[in-house]
Amino acid sequence: MKIITRLSLVSVALLFANVLLASDAKSAAGLKQIAEGFASPVVLLSHETAPGHLLIVDQIGTIHVLKPDGKLSDQLFFDARDRLAKLAQGFDERGVLGLALHPRFEENRKLYVYYSAPKRKECPEGWDHTSHLSEFKVKVDNALQIDPASERVLLQIDQPQNNHNCGRIAFGPDGYLYIGTGDGGAGNDDALGHGPTGNGQNTTVLLGKILRIDVNSGDTYGIPKDNPFADGLKGRAEVYAYGLRNPWGITFDRGGSHELFVSDVGQNAYEEVNIVVRGGNYGWRLREGFHGFDPKQPNKEPADAPKVGALGEPLLDPIFEYKNFRAFPKDPESKGISVTGGYVYRGKALPHLAGSYIFADWSRNWALPDGVLFTATRSGGKWSMEPLALAEPADGKIKAYIVAFGEDSNGELYVMTNGRNSLTGTTGKVFKLVPM
Repeated sequence: MKIITRLSLVSVALLFANVLLASDAKSAAGLKQIAEGFASPVVLLSHETAPGHLLIVDQIGTIHVLKPDGKLSDQLFFDARDRLAKLAQGFDERGVLGLALHPRFEENRKLYVYYSAPKRKECPEGWDHTSHLSEFKVKVDNALQIDPASERVLLQIDQPQNNHNCGRIAFGPDGYLYIGTGDGGAGNDDALGHGPTGNGQNTTVLLGKILRIDVNSGDTYGIPKDNPFADGLKGRAEVYAYGLRNPWGITFDRGGSHELFVSDVGQNAYEEVNIVVRGGNYGWRLREGFHGFDPKQPNKEPADAPKVGALGEPLLDPIFEYKNFRAFPKDPESKGISVTGGYVYRGKALPHLAGSYIFADWSRNWALPDGVLFTATRSGGKWSMEPLALAEPADGKIKAYIVAFGEDSNGELYVMTNGRNSLTGTTGKVFKLVPM
């Protein structure tokens, strides 16, 4: 009788274990390839008037349509290559960097593109290029193609160097357009065109900022009345938040309280993610992550980290940071070398990830494609991060540079990668995060 009881208990335990394993298998995430053949895909979003169609931006200047049957359309949504500054054949941070559809796209057919154009005549001598934020419309008889003649340039930003362009754009829940700008490039926010305090801390320039404009008013755009420098007295009226280096990822949580998540690529030591609020100063170049920063000694943390900016305002901390391999090559807390911002997951396919911020590091190695996915969760007001467990690929290694994330109209997420550290070739791929 005891043997039977023990066998029964063992059977129950095995059955319970199998149920747990089955449950884990259903909740495990994997990457399913949905498109390939790009140089470096950087934006993905749903086409709001063509159900099931996705728009995919390739940094080299083309915008593609992925049809519901999983095939790329032979017809481009837009070809901006003849409008771009001449791109390098190797690594380059310029190109088409942002795309956003107007909240009333179905009615007015308007959309916005951020791209790296050649220098305008007003650009200072020795500077590199001019970034354009332009409004376009789709064709009257074809909503799957932009009318190239409809371009209306809303904003031009001269760039002293070719890197730290950001260019990520998104409409907020308030209907205003938010624009991420890098500090102008080079390193340490300390070079030609960066000024004595650096661009991140200079509220009178548009570099190193999150900008916020009203595309529905003014000759080109209007200024929201509650922008922190709307009167233009202590800063540019377009500025919403500042103290950023290269915010490669600005996304609004489509659920919860619709917070604005901004990842900021660090200099050498720390990568960070912020929840950005109106008027916030996020520290660069006075701080890197939670730590003080000295542009003259970028690898040596100052003894006393500054706590306020030039206007006496507090410097706001990120919600979390992680160490960079370049400064901490042997530290187990080092996770990568360049943060790639993502989204708070609000889809239905992966309920175990609901409310988690899904993001990545571009690569753990500059020369080799070794990106890694992460998830960050909030508990009691504090955030913690860990690698995102993947059932596919089985070893969890992406073996590519993770360039960007996308989100469709259902809140499902996509991962965009590049197999090369350059804008050449066709190794760029798009994956969907799916249950396995």
